[in-house]
This record gives sequence, structure tokens and C-alpha cells, in this order.
Amino acid sequence: MGVEDGFTVRYAEMDMSNRGKEITLATRGSDLAIQQSGEVKAALEDRRFSVELVEVATTGDKLDDALITELGKTGAFVRDLDQRVLDGEVDGAIHSMKDMPTEHPSELIVAGVPERASANDVLITPDGKPIDALPEGAVVGTSSLRRKAQLLNHRPDLTVEPLRGNVDTRIEKLLAPVLQAEHEERTEEEKERKAHSGKKDSYEFPYDKRVEEWFDDLSEVKRRALERDVETEYDAIVLAEAGLQRSGLAHHVEYDRLPQSQFVPAPGQGALAVTTLDNELSRDINTVLDHPRTRVETTVERTILRKLNGGCIAPIGVHAIIQGENVHVEVQVFSQDGSELISLKRDVPIQTHVTGAKKVAEELADKGARELIAEARKETEGSTTEESAQKDGEGK
Repeated sequence: MGVEDGFTVRYAEMDMSNRGKEITLATRGSDLAIQQSGEVKAALEDRRFSVELVEVATTGDKLDDALITELGKTGAFVRDLDQRVLDGEVDGAIHSMKDMPTEHPSELIVAGVPERASANDVLITPDGKPIDALPEGAVVGTSSLRRKAQLLNHRPDLTVEPLRGNVDTRIEKLLAPVLQAEHEERTEEEKERKAHSGKKDSYEFPYDKRVEEWFDDLSEVKRRALERDVETEYDAIVLAEAGLQRSGLAHHVEYDRLPQSQFVPAPGQGALAVTTLDNELSRDINTVLDHPRTRVETTVERTILRKLNGGCIAPIGVHAIIQGENVHVEVQVFSQDGSELISLKRDVPIQTHVTGAKKVAEELADKGARELIAEARKETEGSTTEESAQKDGEGK
């Protein structure tokens, strides 16, 4: 697509023949994915398209028990959707940009990049504690190598445990032990209240609501948490703020936004992308959906990721934001245990943002990022091979 002054050009006119056209867009079937896709659908329907969302179970969705870094390749949540486009089964696919591989089939283009939501990460705890208030050795859940490295770099005493599942599932896993303990305490006090009923003594029921009333006032996610089996007791979990907001769960939990200077987000975090074949429809989608600022900022982030060859196997944070005539970029590359960090802050001209992003990546590589990423790849491949061997042995 054309570029002018560093921004993707919005096509001046929409093909009027596509007004009212029915189009199909593939999406993952998770609650968050449906919510995100609903935003895209609404924007297109405001411009008189008729949009049908087609839910697709991706490879990543099917492997619930595996961490994304153990899947052996990037794009576990993306490729199956894009294949539907290539096969002509749907007109396009809607993705979370941070899940997208930096390389994709040449027949496909990113037709639309809507305005990005928050790129930040948040720390969720049962009582809203900030990260520095967590107790020593606190257990924090995340499935992200980047977040794990950042947490350990900031607080080496933390215990970082794997955490998989949709946004609501992860929140349920965090809240389950606390809510179950409270339910048990309330139930015991309710028994005491009944035992003292009618007696003249000094017993005072310590709660303002009985168990049934308390339960009725709980949100749906908290009710499900009460029924969940607890495998790991987390003191906190880390999620993307955009996912928390889009899922509608932000007002049901206590959370603290992690400082972006220390917890640089993943490339493309908070942004969506619509992939299509390069055709008239793609140009119309670009006209309706594309947000020039977000397009430039995420292009810078993903260009750096691609040049560093980071994929999803290395702990890398990249965040770009347009400031005046420049794009300000912050990058962090960690060792997997967070003990080593190479960071860089640079301003690249909007006019030449792609070239500037490549230069930033080259500078990072020269500072040692290349070696950290190579070591991360070796460690990831080694752990995956070892786990596969263990599973093979268990199956014999």
C-alpha cells in the first residue's frame, strides 16, 4: 500500500460497488477474540458492509496444555485463520497483532490496522497490590517469556509460574484460592450464627451479608473461580491491559499498570490487524479501518522484531510512539532468566521509519542482542526437546 510522509495512505474513494457487500472474516472463538472482532465488524458495518464472523479453532487453541513457546513455531493462533483466506473460504482474518509472525504468505497483506488500545501490561492481584508490594518469593503467573524476564529482572526473588488460558480463565485461577477460602470462612461463621440463634450471648456475625447474599453479588468470573480446582496458588498474574479492557473484566478485578519504562510491551501489543488478499476489498477495508498513527508505530515495532529474528522464542519488548516529526522507540532484549538486559531508546524520523527501525535493530544486535536471542533460541529448543522426550517415555 502506498506510503506518504511515513503514513499509510487512505484510499480517497471506496469502491461504491462494495457498499452493502457481504464479507466473511475469520476469527478465533475465544471471548476476547470475538469481542475484538466485534469492534472490527461494527466499524465495517458503519460503512454499510454486511459482515459475518467465522469462528475457527486454531492450533494454539487446540493445545491447551502447552505453552506457546513449546509449540515449535510462531503463529499458532494465526496460520489457521490466514489459511482460510488463502483457500478462499473467507474474505479476511482478524488477528491480535502481537500473535502474528513477522513473515507471512506473500499473497496476503495487512489490509487494516485499527487504532490501538493500551499497549501496557498490568499486574492483577486479589487486593490491587503494586509489584513492589508483593511479598518476597511471591508467585506470579504468566505464559510470556518477555514478561517472565522483565519480572525477574525487576524482582529476582519472585517465583514466575506458567499460566495458560483465556483472560477469564487466568483471572479465575488467580482468584480461586482467595474466594474459596473466604467462602469457607463465611460458611463456618454462618454455622456459628445459626448455632447461637435465639441464645442470649455476645456472639456477633462478622459479615454484613449471609453466604447466599454474598454469592449472589459476585460477578460471573468470581462464581466460576469458586468452582475451579486449584493447582497453583498465584499471588499475582500479568496480562495485557487491552485484553483486560476488551474482555469487559477490568471492573471486576484489582490491578496496577506496570511502568512501561521497565516493562516494555510486546511488539504490536494492543493492536489488531485484518489480513486479506491484495484486491479491491482490501483497499476498501484499508479505507475504513486503517489508523495511520497505529500503522506507523506497529510497523516500526515489528520491523525491529523481524530484523532481530526474535519471533516468540526470545524475551523482547519493543514500543514505538509518534512524537512530533519522529517515532520514539524503546527496546528491551533479555536473557530468559532476566539477569541480562540490553536496552535502547532512539528517535527515528517518521519519513523514513522503516529504514530507521532497521538501524535500531542493527545497533541492538551489535550491542549483544544477537547473542542473547541465539541463546534464548537454544534454551527454548532444548527445553522443548527434553519435555518431548519425557512425554515419549511416559507414554511407553
